Amino acid sequence: MSLQTYTYNKRFQLEGGQSLPRLDIAYQTFGTLNASRSNVIWVCHALTANSNVFDWWPGLFGKNDLFNPQDYFIICANNLGSCYGTTGPLSRYEDLNQPWFNYFPQVTIKDIAASMELLKNHLGIEKIHTLIGGSQGGQIAQEWALLNTNVTNNLILIATNAQHSPWGIAFNESQRLAIKADRTYYSNTEDGGRKGLAAARSIALLSYRGYEAYTSTQKDDTHDKTTNYAAASYQRYQGEKLVNRFNAYSYVRLLDAMDSHNVARNRAEKIEYALNQIKAKTLVISVASDVLFPTVEQKFLAKHIKNAVYAEIDSDFGHDGFLIETKKISKVIADFYQENKTNNNINHLV
Repeated sequence: MSLQTYTYNKRFQLEGGQSLPRLDIAYQTFGTLNASRSNVIWVCHALTANSNVFDWWPGLFGKNDLFNPQDYFIICANNLGSCYGTTGPLSRYEDLNQPWFNYFPQVTIKDIAASMELLKNHLGIEKIHTLIGGSQGGQIAQEWALLNTNVTNNLILIATNAQHSPWGIAFNESQRLAIKADRTYYSNTEDGGRKGLAAARSIALLSYRGYEAYTSTQKDDTHDKTTNYAAASYQRYQGEKLVNRFNAYSYVRLLDAMDSHNVARNRAEKIEYALNQIKAKTLVISVASDVLFPTVEQKFLAKHIKNAVYAEIDSDFGHDGFLIETKKISKVIADFYQENKTNNNINHLV
């Protein structure tokens, strides 16, 4: 399905006090909505992903995978602040006809969840069968399940947390420092901050993978090298790869949004109390080797969400395991559905 856009033609109030003159939400749908509107799978995507979930989450979403468009109506929308069609730093001012760039207002995870609720209502969907997200997508899914406690029957949270950690914020600040050390960031042009963005991606990769992953995939096969190491080449390649598909201004704002994540803010005295408000049957999945979102964070979620179960998968790929270990994740989700036997028409899972 091609990219579609819903335009909310009213001012969109942001949690931080500022507002947007209007809101464009770019999204894609796959499959067919059934007569009872009970087969909706809604995907909240991670930091630099996009609405084409079949492109970045193959093995979990596809014609031969667990989430098959022949059975489900799958929706994924681009996040507020991104650069793939939803309103963000590259969007243009209504009056000045120029992009915001660095002046785009800060958005929070709660703001992104609120934009998803607007799109859901526009599409006429009363309730989602399964709301799923990993990493930042899991943060968005939590906020949405709290913003509208009846939004979904099933909530699947993978490699995520209830409040972004000091460790995660430190990684994000290091990335922002790298971007802003590139003086072109302040030029407020579409190519601004490209070298800084490449350096930021290199920093991020260290938190996404880990020692074992680099040893297994980037170890040099010779003892003779004194330069041009495989791991160094990999860092440069990944930095350039992101620069070619993303934007420094969006990257900074989405890092800001991730840092803002705290389900208790303006909601409850303690995070535990906030999580307890989630009504959906919840599956929390962790990756044992994840150093960015360690298992203790997912165990905390599962402990304090009332109807939650916890599952842990092994992987050598750290945080990136949530994108790579799709066979293991598929089995865990299928088992979760089978155990809960939700009242819907998805026969091959219940």
